[in-house]
Amino acid sequence: MKRGKKYQDAVKAFDKKEQYDVADAISIVKKNATAKFDETIELHLRTGCDGRHAEQQIRGAVVLPHGTGKTVKVLVFAKGTKVDEAQAAGADFVGGEELIPKIQNEGWLDFDVVVATPDMMPEVGKIGNILGPRNLMPNPKTGTVTTKVGAIVEDLKKGMVTYKNDKFGNIHTVIGKVSFNEKKLAENLSYVITTISKAKPQTVKGTFIENIAISTTMGPGIKLDKNSFDI
Repeated sequence: MKRGKKYQDAVKAFDKKEQYDVADAISIVKKNATAKFDETIELHLRTGCDGRHAEQQIRGAVVLPHGTGKTVKVLVFAKGTKVDEAQAAGADFVGGEELIPKIQNEGWLDFDVVVATPDMMPEVGKIGNILGPRNLMPNPKTGTVTTKVGAIVEDLKKGMVTYKNDKFGNIHTVIGKVSFNEKKLAENLSYVITTISKAKPQTVKGTFIENIAISTTMGPGIKLDKNSFDI
């Protein structure tokens, strides 16, 4: 894959074989961010999990101490008193089965996260083929299928991110924006890694988190020294 000049220049600014401490890695990532917009900073982990086995699949969610820097649009499928609860918590869109045709037939996807109460899942399942490929399908493991819609909406608005491993054991998630200061990024980073490290499946033997790297959405990965974390 051919990379642009900015990417190639960014690669030259650090040693690809070096494992950096948190402060140095964050500094390099911020300096290499040359896009005209506020780039997202991502965390990339390689774990010892074999995601092809159900017992080694990791999936969860965490509220970042300093948020994601992104305004999240939340859609809630609910009825009865749960509609009022979701609205009071700040959900952007709340409704029931009447929203299904709007998504199914009109292609409406003006939201970032979908939450549903358990009793609404049979209806939401009708658009699983649309939501699933876009990673929008509600899931109990990430807290987005719940009766506590107010609490999850509040967490999402505060800056909740989800994580899951692919079949190769890799996990990719978000830790903030380039505009965040180093302290906030470091605290978000450490919090996510600590949370994921506690999710080690019992069937995984040996090293769980094998490699850690961070990057901007547009930039190269900077390897981190695992000894920088209490894992």
